[in-house]
Amino acid sequence: MNELLAIMKQELLLTGTLLLVLVLKLAGMPSSNNKWNGWMQFLLLANLIGGWIGNVSGNLFGDMYVTDPSLVLQKNLLLLATLVIVSLSTTWLERHRHLPEFYLLLLSTLLGMFWMISSRNLLMFYLSLELATIPLAAMVNFDLGKRISSEAAMKMVLSSALASGLLLFGVSLIYGATGTLSISEAYQGGASEPILTMGFLFFLSGFFFKLSVVPFQFWTPDVYEGAPIPVTAYLSVVSKGAMVFVLGSQLNTAFQSFSPVWYELITWGAILTMTVGNLMAIRQDQLKRFLAFSSMAQVGYLLIGVSASSAAGDASVLYFLLVYLFSNLAAFGVLGLVSGSTGCERISDLRGFSRKPPFLAWSLAIALFSLAGIPPTAGFFGKFFLLTAGAAKGNYLIITLASLNMIVSLYYYLRVVRAMFMERTDRPLGAIASPGSSHLALAICLLMILLAGVASPVYNYFYHAANGI
Repeated sequence: MNELLAIMKQELLLTGTLLLVLVLKLAGMPSSNNKWNGWMQFLLLANLIGGWIGNVSGNLFGDMYVTDPSLVLQKNLLLLATLVIVSLSTTWLERHRHLPEFYLLLLSTLLGMFWMISSRNLLMFYLSLELATIPLAAMVNFDLGKRISSEAAMKMVLSSALASGLLLFGVSLIYGATGTLSISEAYQGGASEPILTMGFLFFLSGFFFKLSVVPFQFWTPDVYEGAPIPVTAYLSVVSKGAMVFVLGSQLNTAFQSFSPVWYELITWGAILTMTVGNLMAIRQDQLKRFLAFSSMAQVGYLLIGVSASSAAGDASVLYFLLVYLFSNLAAFGVLGLVSGSTGCERISDLRGFSRKPPFLAWSLAIALFSLAGIPPTAGFFGKFFLLTAGAAKGNYLIITLASLNMIVSLYYYLRVVRAMFMERTDRPLGAIASPGSSHLALAICLLMILLAGVASPVYNYFYHAANGI
């Protein structure tokens, strides 16, 4: 029993929090959205602190569930991102009629991601993926009075169903060829059977759908545009991060014998995704669609680190996701405050933005500098480590194309900065409500963006965690 509690500590803490929120909801407490937000931030912070204390490595249920320092770190990063999203979104959350239900859905999808990260059984992985996906689709439709939100939820349900179908078909082929649902046992013999290779390709395509890898990205911009901004931020950071964690972990362990198959697929997927994402972002004026294509491009860079299949690659992925977490959430945080107060969600609406709330304008500018990889922000170092890990494989084509894509991305990121600081308008934005919790969360994001790159212990910590040191 003690072993169970120690190994599954993070899932049990999150389950306890979910049940507590449910009990409080049924009991009619707390009575106001402001109190709900305060309690939720406290509970998420308590989960985060608990996630760093007394961690052990081990496995349960016949190796169906595993944990180690690297997996613990991954879950803590997702929890940290969720806490930041809640802190940045208080303006939208406080005026919503169904706030407890939102938190129940949020905790449920996060719990599914936790189980997914630790799953080493194909069926358990699939069930965990569905637990993470179904509540997320409901969150996309949480602006109940907006038709665009309902359309986005429907598109996500249909695309997720297709992705899950492909993945489940791959699982059935793998089971039919090997007679086992254990991921490590299924691929011990390598790619010796065509049906096993086919099963792996279907399994991998499910990941590509979830990560919006070209050509499986068609659902992404519409869903990002229609979802509420906090949910869009969650999709962009937490959901994508969880899938990258699982993909990297599985490819470098259970599917290592398939590296000749998946390396080329990952490489060309990375090239196409970052290129299409950057080229489409140039054409956008709607900020959520703009950030949707930007997120696609960032996934392309992450896949370079995944393809490295090394300790340096794993460390670079973990480090970049930390940087991406703070950079992207800072951008979404400012957008959420602007949209919540003024209803404006276009780049053209930000003309002259720097003259009204300088802190918000500079927060958005620094976040975009980091996403673009401009030194000395942490985004520069994150992309540098990813490209260095990819270069170790000797594939200089992907490094060259990634560098060219970074140059392209400078244009559309700086276009937003130019609109804020250099362009003027006769119709400036109205007053923007920015609660203290949002300012604090933004300040933490900016601090990490500026310091995480130059502070070498940060990367060293991730390198040691990736190596289990």
